Amino acid sequence: MAYKTYYKIKNKSKYIGNHNNIVCRSLWERRVCRYLDENINILSWGSEEISIPYYSPIDKKNHKYFPDFIIEMKNNDGTTRTIIIEVKPKKQTTPPKKPKRQTKNFINECITFSINEAKWKSAEQFCKKKKWKFIILTEDDILP
Repeated sequence: MAYKTYYKIKNKSKYIGNHNNIVCRSLWERRVCRYLDENINILSWGSEEISIPYYSPIDKKNHKYFPDFIIEMKNNDGTTRTIIIEVKPKKQTTPPKKPKRQTKNFINECITFSINEAKWKSAEQFCKKKKWKFIILTEDDILP
């Protein structure tokens, strides 16, 4: 069963979008929500509030990618920057290792990685055009 909860925001004025519909699909996403909500250097943020078009190598069709977060952040020098954040298990950020025999699980992992890779390439291009930054956070970045 998939994890799904709603985050109850504390600083509504910082949130971009409907603050009553912030869906957390993992405990890691929930932790990131809390950080963004409570951090004074985060000027504004949203969860799945923008879409980025991408082409899937699996079904050969165009789709929309909704990154986990968009934030506007104040830098130490007083300037601001916009960052798109995706939260993923570390295992899904690298190509799957080929087992001795091909399993259904391995095929599914390959499909997931191919789709993610297409989404992330589109996100990087999208951000580059806007002079934004795209980052992927894993459990290594989120857990204490």
